Amino acid sequence: MRLAKKTSNLFRFRADQAGGLDVGRFDQVLSVDPVGRTAQVQGMTTYENLVAATLPHGLMPLVVPQLKTITIGGAVAGLGIESSSFRNGLPHESVRELEILTGDGEVVVAKPDDDLFRAFPNSYGTLGYALRLEIELEPVRQYVRLRHVPFGSFEECAAVIEEVCEDGSADFVDGTVFSRGEMYLTLGHYVDIAPYTSDYTGNDIYYRSIQKRRTDHLTIHDYLWRWDTDWFWCSRAFGAQNPVVRRLWPKRYLRSDVYRKLVAQHRRLRPRTDVEPVIQDVEIPVAGLADFLDFFDREIGISPVWLCPVRLRDTTGWPLYPMNADTLYVNVGFWSEVPVRPGEKMGDRNRLIEREVARLGGHKSLYSDSYYTEDEFWRHYNGSHYRSVKARYDQTNRLPDLYAKCVRGR
Repeated sequence: MRLAKKTSNLFRFRADQAGGLDVGRFDQVLSVDPVGRTAQVQGMTTYENLVAATLPHGLMPLVVPQLKTITIGGAVAGLGIESSSFRNGLPHESVRELEILTGDGEVVVAKPDDDLFRAFPNSYGTLGYALRLEIELEPVRQYVRLRHVPFGSFEECAAVIEEVCEDGSADFVDGTVFSRGEMYLTLGHYVDIAPYTSDYTGNDIYYRSIQKRRTDHLTIHDYLWRWDTDWFWCSRAFGAQNPVVRRLWPKRYLRSDVYRKLVAQHRRLRPRTDVEPVIQDVEIPVAGLADFLDFFDREIGISPVWLCPVRLRDTTGWPLYPMNADTLYVNVGFWSEVPVRPGEKMGDRNRLIEREVARLGGHKSLYSDSYYTEDEFWRHYNGSHYRSVKARYDQTNRLPDLYAKCVRGR
């Protein structure tokens, strides 16, 4: 059994399959409690619609992943992250209650002390599907003031990330690496008054402004979706950053979900064997960040690269994506392709990244292609715990196994 979805933010492309479990109408914000700062939300609700329902109350989810069509159920069963994650952790850590349709066909209401609740993050629909979630919200202010702070070395950038996240002087923190000698840490601060606001939903491109401006101001709404218009920087692959094309491209189609559909169509119609997709997000302990960026620049050579610090809120932990609650990690995101070099085979560069992430004590998200052996995979993602929960809630294996679903070619 699989989930039938009109859109996806996964990059594990598989052949189209007919049918699927249609939960598309579980896509509503059921209620917002502005006093208790909570919301009741159905699992297929996109963050675009969730934010539209909470901002009028002066509230937002504690972590709003950067792409509009990411669903809250997807961000919890997978992993989401954004620039508030250094203080608020990951999206599943602000969930108070989950209503899950399990592989056994039961609807289970899971709470933080339950094994299914704890194992649900990073299970990617192999233990069940989220039908309803109760989530925490936090207050916002009308504007966000940005400071784009330049750095000339990986070591200096990593040191300041650690310092800023420790002292709590910013409300939002992320970074952009353009090259070995050019990178910026973007520090966001809530403000009630802005001398101006920038608009990056039309001709102007947000990531280009990072190199040109030292300060900027956005409404909180536009700040949350600053990356979506150009899918970070990936819209350039479709010519959407060309000024002439930009003026002709309908504004309503400057969206990440449109680009994602174009990628899927292109891969179906024109599969290539001379380039290897390298589309990954990895969490690296901040102490190893400079080493990882140096490795990545030498061996992979993709730019730009996104940086987003994260520290878990919950000290109990999440068994299928084990991170140390006492450690500050930095998510490194890179989404492009590299030429297959002589003597290489498809996947070699991704395998190289997987080994380096493991060497540095990091973790890799599973929304894209993975190349682990089965033994490696279960060592990284707690196979014994997964199998015990799977046996309890999906006894007849109606849902796929996590390794079979997430590892390329399996």
